[in-house]
Amino acid sequence: MPVIEANGATIDYGDTGGDKPVVVLIHGWLGSWDAEFGPEIEWLRPHYRVIAPTRRGYGRSGPKPRTYTRDFYRRDAEDMAAFLDALGVTQAHIVGFSDGGEVAILMPILRPDLVRSVAAWGAVGHFDPSLRALIPGYWPPTWLAPATRDRHGVDPETVYGMIKGWMAAMLEIIDTGGDISRNEAHTITCPLLLMLGRQDRLNPESAGRALVEQIPNGRLVMFDGGHPVHREQTEAFRQTLWEHLQAAD
Repeated sequence: MPVIEANGATIDYGDTGGDKPVVVLIHGWLGSWDAEFGPEIEWLRPHYRVIAPTRRGYGRSGPKPRTYTRDFYRRDAEDMAAFLDALGVTQAHIVGFSDGGEVAILMPILRPDLVRSVAAWGAVGHFDPSLRALIPGYWPPTWLAPATRDRHGVDPETVYGMIKGWMAAMLEIIDTGGDISRNEAHTITCPLLLMLGRQDRLNPESAGRALVEQIPNGRLVMFDGGHPVHREQTEAFRQTLWEHLQAAD
């Protein structure tokens, strides 16, 4: 697979190529482009040039081990912008899931020239103090599938350290006000579609509404289900995303 050096990171990626509008797919926590988005790439391929990077430190991307700071979402958004600049992409639809959705929402704040539209799900731009009690539940990581643990090219103990690092960063975000992008969301001028599952405990509808209310061209669509609405409500998710992309084009 090709890699690009961008912003101090080595980014592994997939690219369907072609002279079509660009859609960038940004994966979530402990994911990689090929593990996360295979069905979506094949669905979008006939109509778009689909570029799917693996964020720094995950999968085949570096540096390793992956680290987390209070501002890791912004760092990843800067990585993505530098990655697209290195590819020569001048404008793209940015589509992100979960942590990748948080990154996607930041991109039109940091680089409005680069972003034609944003679609995010499993992300809300802000973590309320009421969510603090959920974070310790990620340890011990009995929920971690072996395939997820093994895809990052490091030993299991390093992956467990990544999980602890993410948890510590999330608690720091919450304890320092919770903001990721909501405070700057009023500067987003491109169309932004936010999609949430009604049973997604980390990303409640109230937080999603508070975000899109700041965005002049923002829209929230709710789905039955939890965090991965693209898997739990695939047909409705794709129809909603397709209409968003077509309208933005």
